[in-house]
Amino acid sequence: MEPVKKKDIRALTKGQLRDFFVSRGDKPFRGNQVYEWLWKKSVHSFEAMTNISLESRQQLSDNFVINHIKVDQMQRSSDGTIKNAVRLHDDLVVESVLIPTKTRTTACVSSQVGCSLDCRFCATARLKRMRNLNPDEIYDQVVAIDNESRLYFGRPLSNIVFMGMGEPLMNYNNVLKAIDLITSDEGLGMSPKRITVSTSGVPKMIRKMADDGVKFKLAVSLHSAIDEIRTSIMPFNATFTLTDLREALEYWYQKTKTRITYEYVVWDGINDTQKDVDALVNFCRFAPSKVNLIEYNPIDDGEFKQASNTAIDLYVDTLERNGIVVTVRRSRGKDIDAACGQLANKS
Repeated sequence: MEPVKKKDIRALTKGQLRDFFVSRGDKPFRGNQVYEWLWKKSVHSFEAMTNISLESRQQLSDNFVINHIKVDQMQRSSDGTIKNAVRLHDDLVVESVLIPTKTRTTACVSSQVGCSLDCRFCATARLKRMRNLNPDEIYDQVVAIDNESRLYFGRPLSNIVFMGMGEPLMNYNNVLKAIDLITSDEGLGMSPKRITVSTSGVPKMIRKMADDGVKFKLAVSLHSAIDEIRTSIMPFNATFTLTDLREALEYWYQKTKTRITYEYVVWDGINDTQKDVDALVNFCRFAPSKVNLIEYNPIDDGEFKQASNTAIDLYVDTLERNGIVVTVRRSRGKDIDAACGQLANKS
């Protein structure tokens, strides 16, 4: 006979854990204890659950496994940025990043192994989408970065951005479950206001987020407000057009009344003219918005080059003149594999 395949215990709810113990003649509160060990204390072995009897721990071990990530490779930049190659239980690899500043430490986490979208400037797009991450695998990335933040910077993690590998809205249910656990008092207890989910723009799912009344922040990876240009660098824009995206974002704002952030890279010869800036201003007009102009991390082939400072200044001056909040984000981790997907590609 083949051995029974053990179930990942972190796929169970607290109620299901309680039921497991009751079915074996034990007290239901044992399920509460196990749930606390799994999430609040983030243990990765049944042996570590020291307030549970040896017999109960053996029952857990006989029936379940705790699949968990491990940091396979860590790169530290001279600016303090830490990039992790995270190995999953099935040997696939994703990335997570710790970005420290004087006032905060931010975790950038992945939501998929690879990506189903095909943005031409992104290293992750070179990895086909292999699978979605489970809620516990997203959660584990945050725990690992929180531990690194405490170890290297002497303070807990303050913010989380879903800007790592994958399109979060293509793994919507698992991302929301992970955020529920991260923000729960029974998990990490972080405020949802300190979490930002960044999407390349999936209109149907942006509307669903608004209907679901999510409390976290929304960022949109835009990069051009002209359909032809955006489609040339982000081919899925031919399906999810800027008109569709804008209508979904208008719906988001009507429902949530929260400001929309646009992530925007300016490339030499691609989106660095006055026409490009004017299109962005017009796109932003329907709701309070903020534009983060992001310095580009090259992915080796040289097709995409960071625009000149003159072009960046043109964006900043025009946006500010039109009352749109704008920040310029300098690249972090330039001396390591900083571009999203680079380290995982090597792994």
